[in-house]
Amino acid sequence: MDKLRTADTFGWEWQEFTRLHGSDEVYHEQFLDWIDPIQPDFFRNKVVLDGGCGMGRFSAASAAFGARDVLAIDLSDAVEAAYQNTKHLPNVHVVQADIYHLPFSRPFDFAFSIGVLHHLPDPEGGFRSIVGHLKPGGSVFAWVYGRENNGWIVHLVNPMRVRFFSRLPRQVLYAFSLAATVVLHPLLKLLYLPANRLALLRPMAKLLPYNGYLSWLAQFGFRHNHHVIFDHLVAPTAFYITRDEFRAWFAKASLSEPRISWRNQNSWRGWAVLEHADSRP
Repeated sequence: MDKLRTADTFGWEWQEFTRLHGSDEVYHEQFLDWIDPIQPDFFRNKVVLDGGCGMGRFSAASAAFGARDVLAIDLSDAVEAAYQNTKHLPNVHVVQADIYHLPFSRPFDFAFSIGVLHHLPDPEGGFRSIVGHLKPGGSVFAWVYGRENNGWIVHLVNPMRVRFFSRLPRQVLYAFSLAATVVLHPLLKLLYLPANRLALLRPMAKLLPYNGYLSWLAQFGFRHNHHVIFDHLVAPTAFYITRDEFRAWFAKASLSEPRISWRNQNSWRGWAVLEHADSRP
């Protein structure tokens, strides 16, 4: 049931937040930040899987970077927004599909999943499914919520999200998250942004709570940050995964030694190559 509730929730979310920025360049820069150290040239002529495409922003970025074909999949009705945002791109194909039961064989040179696996009832199972559709020599990238540095979320915010926020009518949660953004956004712009950009104030930045993440948010506009707050509160299911757990996913999937890095001091990103495709997920 939570799987369907989660899909339904994100379907509504991405049809409401169909655009977060006025320029595609911002999406491209965000995508490269998420998938660091992968660079645009990596995508050239590759067949790519976007495992949980949302409104399609990173599928579009993959296409812009030169992918031959991008298969953008999502279980939810977010595919409607993804189609609208990518229908002008002949090399992006939006498919409504379950990440655990993808209707493909092994066509992919590269697969990525950003912000999706930790919302699945079995995050590692979703990861194995993606790996199972890679060609030998293909590679996989994943980004997940980290357990480290997120104790206050795990023990305080998460229980409230599960028991209260995710059960609110969506328009009520939309209004609540809007009010929260009205409070947070000026703090980001007037404190976190200058503290991290002005040399004179940088020593203070180290003292600011949750600085790695909030200083990243500070660079974006109000609409983006409203979406982020809504997104953190709306999902019925969310897991926070330790680095050791995340690394084990790659080892058990028979991938090469992953390149795992810390993102904003609150999440993990990993990238590895499938050297042999001997087993199915």
